[in-house]
Amino acid sequence: MEVVAFILPFALLGGLVLFVAFSGGPGAAREAYLTRGSRLFKVSMIFIFVVFGALVPALVLANKGEEAGAVGALRSEDLSGSEQNGKDLFRQQCASCHSLAAVNARGVTGPNLDDIGIAEGKDGQTRVLNAIKNGGTGQKRMPAGLLQGEEAQDVAEYVSKVAGTN
Repeated sequence: MEVVAFILPFALLGGLVLFVAFSGGPGAAREAYLTRGSRLFKVSMIFIFVVFGALVPALVLANKGEEAGAVGALRSEDLSGSEQNGKDLFRQQCASCHSLAAVNARGVTGPNLDDIGIAEGKDGQTRVLNAIKNGGTGQKRMPAGLLQGEEAQDVAEYVSKVAGTN
């Protein structure tokens, strides 16, 4: 369906170019469309433009399949309240430095969290919590204690759930 939605505008544009070319140029095409074309032709062209102008974007949006900032099965409706809070906090505090596909983060200074092998569950949460507490690996690239308490726990829970699931 996405392929059709992508190709359809180009096919319509190609048909328009052919119409103009076979009419003898833009002026002749406008004259043919406005004066020599039948009433049915004029109405059908308007109908085609309106339908495809609304239908193609509607098809693209309807078949998106994922909401913004989600991948695969990890959409927002699959997250608990604390995981959703962790997702929001990650976007605010961490996404500028770290890469994480689940939130479409493309940070440049911190490690790619999808690639470093964060385990799901308590082990992964502990690893993320320690990184937040100590400032990453302690090399002073990440400020220590960037998040505290429940906020740090929520981010750790979210990251341990989604890291590496892209």
